[in-house]
Amino acid sequence: MMVQRWNKKRAHFPLIVFLFLLFIISTILYNERSIQQIHRNPDHDDRHQHQDSISSATPKLPTRPNRVPEVLDRFTTCSSTVKYSGRKAGWTTRKPVRDRRRGTSGRCDVFSGKWVFDNTSYPLYNESRCPYMSDQLACHKHGRSDLGYQYWRWQPHHCNLKRWNVNAMWEKLRGKRLMFVGDSLNRGQWISMVCLLQSVIPADKRSMSPNAPLTIFRAEEYNATIEFLWAPLLVESNSDDPVNHRLDERIMRPDSVLKQASQWEHADILVFNTYLWWRQGPVKLLWSTEENRVCEEVDGLGAMELAMEAWANWVATKADLDKKRIFFATMSPTHLWSREWNPGSEGNCYNEKTPINDESYWGSGSDLPTMSMVEKVLGRLGSKVTVLNITQLSEYRKDGHPSIFRKFWEALGPEQLSNPASYSDCIHWCLPGVPDVWNELLFHFL
Repeated sequence: MMVQRWNKKRAHFPLIVFLFLLFIISTILYNERSIQQIHRNPDHDDRHQHQDSISSATPKLPTRPNRVPEVLDRFTTCSSTVKYSGRKAGWTTRKPVRDRRRGTSGRCDVFSGKWVFDNTSYPLYNESRCPYMSDQLACHKHGRSDLGYQYWRWQPHHCNLKRWNVNAMWEKLRGKRLMFVGDSLNRGQWISMVCLLQSVIPADKRSMSPNAPLTIFRAEEYNATIEFLWAPLLVESNSDDPVNHRLDERIMRPDSVLKQASQWEHADILVFNTYLWWRQGPVKLLWSTEENRVCEEVDGLGAMELAMEAWANWVATKADLDKKRIFFATMSPTHLWSREWNPGSEGNCYNEKTPINDESYWGSGSDLPTMSMVEKVLGRLGSKVTVLNITQLSEYRKDGHPSIFRKFWEALGPEQLSNPASYSDCIHWCLPGVPDVWNELLFHFL
């Protein structure tokens, strides 16, 4: 009897199993149908909630967020140009940080001082013995006979600069990459640094790469490099070719330093500058999210502020300051109108042989609104960046420019040759000369 009951119970098991499997299969089919319906129906409640969360965010996302913007080059053009909308890149606003590296070097302002004639200690190298000298800056080679511009030493009022020491500088650079990033003024400082340092490296232990956006001097003995990256606007632009950059219009991406940062991010010591290129008229903005090449036009100061903010955002969020030192050199002054230091005259730096003695002198070539804007941006970075305030000390050196004593890449006409002041270069600096002092200041702070 017990055996018969047990057999009856066993007879019910297949039916129970069958019903259970049927339930599972029905559940799966229902869920799949629901999922398909969600994908087909854009008005599903969850989708609405997701869209609401996106639409409340600013700035508005591009229609193709994964689109890679084209790299700007000298062939880049705008399909049309509109007035600047006031758009900002949306960097995180940061409170100013207490400044611990702003030109005081501890207890003394090394940027406040005077030029002292010193033909015993200066120049720090011989122009003709530096094989890397630029014809644009080799003033003696190109006919300048008065060499007084080479013999001036910068003397702070209440302290002394560290005395330049080639071997000590190489020890600071051992195993490191020192990179100058910016325009032709920064390139001049780079050439100055190479000339200051190269003489103690045997010829077979040093090398210079060909001219390119990134040019590199290598010293094998110290496993060190001194590099220059051509990036006159700091952000990506159509002027990033170191040779072919004389264009009718400047176009830049105000929200992108990615191309340049990929070159400079691995350097150990960085020296940035930017200024004169923003003084050449309006700039066109081509945002990374713009797909139809519609540009916005803004004045030079406004464009420079956008570029400085993009650069500052990289410093604040990407730079590893435990492994890196970052410097920013302020504007390099020009001496285009002699009436500013010699009222009543109508010349420029041509034939000037001595510095300006008036310590309060400030020429129109150094734009105060620009300096104020730069100070504001750098102020947010605080001690992340050491400022090389070269402007005032360089203002005094009306005698330090090449004027006509340099190589000119374009043939000069009879009218120009009859009026030397008309084609004088009063922007760049002769070497040896003023940029050597900029590098002495860099040495002082390292």
